[in-house]
Amino acid sequence: MAQVTAALGLGPAQIESALTAASLAPSVHNTQPWRFRVLRDRIELHPDPGRKLAATDPEDRELRLSCGAALFNMRLALQSMGVRPLVSMLPGHDAPGALAVVRRGGTIKNDDESRALLEAVPRRRTNRRPFLEAAVDPRQRHALVRAAELERSWLHAITTPQDRAQLQRFVRQAHEIQLGDEGVQAELAAFTGRRPGAADGVPPASAGVRPAMQDEWAFRDFQGPERHPGKDYESDPLVVVLCSFYDGPLGDLQAGQAMQRVLLTATTRGLSASFLSQPVEVRRVREDLRRALGGMLVPQTVLRLGYSTPVPPTPRRPVSELLIGSDEHQPAGTLGAATGSE
Repeated sequence: MAQVTAALGLGPAQIESALTAASLAPSVHNTQPWRFRVLRDRIELHPDPGRKLAATDPEDRELRLSCGAALFNMRLALQSMGVRPLVSMLPGHDAPGALAVVRRGGTIKNDDESRALLEAVPRRRTNRRPFLEAAVDPRQRHALVRAAELERSWLHAITTPQDRAQLQRFVRQAHEIQLGDEGVQAELAAFTGRRPGAADGVPPASAGVRPAMQDEWAFRDFQGPERHPGKDYESDPLVVVLCSFYDGPLGDLQAGQAMQRVLLTATTRGLSASFLSQPVEVRRVREDLRRALGGMLVPQTVLRLGYSTPVPPTPRRPVSELLIGSDEHQPAGTLGAATGSE
């Protein structure tokens, strides 16, 4: 098994800390589809082909979104150690199979905002529980929009009843298509429910409550507990569509970093978040959503935000299982070159 080594002028313990932060990023069904190669002058971020969800995410869009989120966490951790991260995305022959390479680009003094975001990394959760009936005020919404803009992406808030009803239809339509897809349902079942000793997936404590017919939004069934009578989902959550400005793998990675900055910003402000990813996972519904947004923006994921009660963390694989040894070879171009995100 590979061991963490020194890199970027940092010792093994510091590099392990940076990779631990990266591993706390969200991913579909908490699959954790990332691996890392640590060399003296770089850290390479690779996709993990063994954790690809071929039915749910056939174009690897969400896989790259998740890896982008892991990259953002790594950037924050390195900055806290005084390293200015110099990131090359889709490096090609320079690092075959890698989605990104991080090198030392000099030194940097950490700022208060980055420090707060890093402190939020272990506290961020995907919260599938019903939210409180408390509106997210415009100042909070502005902070989330700014977070996406800082990572060269766009956060489109659903603010009108017409837009809300249209997005609900998209979510419901994609959800029903996936309910009829045996492959999608098999992948969901494989990563949910009671799996003693599992270091991935969504355990019952993190699953939220079971969906019901009266829910306005179509929620996935993560095999959580039955809800108490009268304990319905909130009537008016803040729902946003995170978008990139261009399509393809680079847009996915960029949006993943933006998604994580948005989620961490929400955490610092006491907000909870969960995903309504179905409409971006079904190609024809995603194209309908893109047209509804004007055709220029590329929808990458849909987030539900609000206030809720705390939820426990989902399990994580140890860093030792995420490392690529110097004698291992990742398949070049397997997941990073396709055109076409717990």
